[in-house]
Amino acid sequence: MKFADKYQRRYFMPPYPCLDWVNKEYIDKSPIWCSVDLRDGNQALIIPMSLDEKLEFWKYLIKVGFKEIEIGFPAASETEYEFCRALIEKDLIPDDVTVQVLTQSREHIIKKTFEALDGCKNAIVHLYNSTSVAQREQVFKKSKEEIIEIATSGAKLLNEYKAKTPGNFRFEYSPESFTGTEPEFAAEICNAVIDIWKPTPDNKVIINLPVTVAESMSHVYAQQIEYMCKELHDRENVIVSLHPHNDRGCGVADTEMGLLAGADRVEGTLFGNGERTGNVDIITLALNMYTHGVEPNLDFTNLPELVEVYERLTRMKVNERSPYSGKLVYAAFSGSHQDAIAKGMHYREEHDPKHWNVPYIPIDPHDVGREYEGDVIRINSQSGKGGIGYLMEQNFGIVMPPKMREHFGYTVKDVSDKEHKELKPSEVYSIFEKTYVNVKSGLEFVSAHYTQGERISAEVTVKINGAERKLFGEGNGRLDSVSNAVKDGLGLDYTISTYAEHAIEQTSKSKAASYVGVTTADGKIGWGVGIDTDIIVASVKALFAAINNSGLI
Repeated sequence: MKFADKYQRRYFMPPYPCLDWVNKEYIDKSPIWCSVDLRDGNQALIIPMSLDEKLEFWKYLIKVGFKEIEIGFPAASETEYEFCRALIEKDLIPDDVTVQVLTQSREHIIKKTFEALDGCKNAIVHLYNSTSVAQREQVFKKSKEEIIEIATSGAKLLNEYKAKTPGNFRFEYSPESFTGTEPEFAAEICNAVIDIWKPTPDNKVIINLPVTVAESMSHVYAQQIEYMCKELHDRENVIVSLHPHNDRGCGVADTEMGLLAGADRVEGTLFGNGERTGNVDIITLALNMYTHGVEPNLDFTNLPELVEVYERLTRMKVNERSPYSGKLVYAAFSGSHQDAIAKGMHYREEHDPKHWNVPYIPIDPHDVGREYEGDVIRINSQSGKGGIGYLMEQNFGIVMPPKMREHFGYTVKDVSDKEHKELKPSEVYSIFEKTYVNVKSGLEFVSAHYTQGERISAEVTVKINGAERKLFGEGNGRLDSVSNAVKDGLGLDYTISTYAEHAIEQTSKSKAASYVGVTTADGKIGWGVGIDTDIIVASVKALFAAINNSGLI
């Protein structure tokens, strides 16, 4: 593309440097959260939610812990008016929750807005008008003075209707398209509104500074916010709010830098739903804070349920790579990643550290309702022995010796590669059984009887290609005596190069797993596994499987 000369910056820097926020390392406290899912989010849906769907979504937002929720534009449509009335008349608004409604600076709209709020205990009435250069020149064709008049006339009307309407009403003002507005003019119009509303410590005013359209890099927005925080009248009685959209993909960064710059409040949506590229995603913001040890004061401990409710009610889909909530965000397919994660998990089990610091996973999946099994370690042709071994251990209690785990890793990767698909844990275990456990071709164990003397003697009944034979041998232990019986009776040349065993279940009916690796004269290794309630039987079965896999029979 060579059309850069068609574009130029559409934002304005503050008249003096505003860089105090640069010296702050992280957000050290949770902002006031306001969900705009039921207004900004709903208006961006292909099929807006029905009344019943909005009521269900409302209840879920309450469950998550939102204390301020923008429910709509009551004067704009009958559905939104009826939704507001339903919440009030059905007594669905908890005493500690404040509804927020949007209105333009027109008396008939403001009048109907207050009618919709009749009987509401606590509400925020959100007044807005657009202030950017583009909107002033192209849409409204009005001067700065005329734009200020729109805002101040609306502010005065809100005062009038508040005085004659029972209830606890707070006010919010948004210079819409703030990011395309000269900061000096944004401060001028906001201060004009503040001076009319006259905020107090008990009746604070919200000044909302939206990224209606993202125009700049995030550090510019931070300077704009810091400038406004320094220039607003009665700052101690003003709540500075952010409402970022995601046109440049920087919604989260804009918000985080805006909070560093002095903002107190955030308006956003779950999963970032909203016009065009969407609003800022409150889930990502909140859990980003959580990873820094800051309590976000919202409950996202069951993200799978939240995803289900959201997708069903909005008919939108949560992207598989959506931070924290996507199906694949905790999944590691890379072998080196899986190995590091597995070792990190083992480290936690062994050392029980106070803080979470597992490689590649910034948040404990359990904290948001996800599972390690099937969520963290995912198996495909890119997987490695560490991840596959960890999956077998966590899901099935199988702890293979290192060299055998490497052999199994290549076996599983080969299956995934040839079938060109991800393998489920059950499929991985099926490969394990087929490869190492149920290997009866050639040599099959039937029974063994042992006699204790200076050495242990073994009488072993086997089947060779279906024909039964008895073999005899002596050794230092039962497995050694069986191995010697097989070597002598069948003329086989190998050594047991690896042996390991462990209990699989710690119950009265627990089983034991034995792992045997046999090395032939030409250096080939055959691996076998035996699983049985009797550890001796398990070890002999493992030996026979390893011999079959070595190619000696």
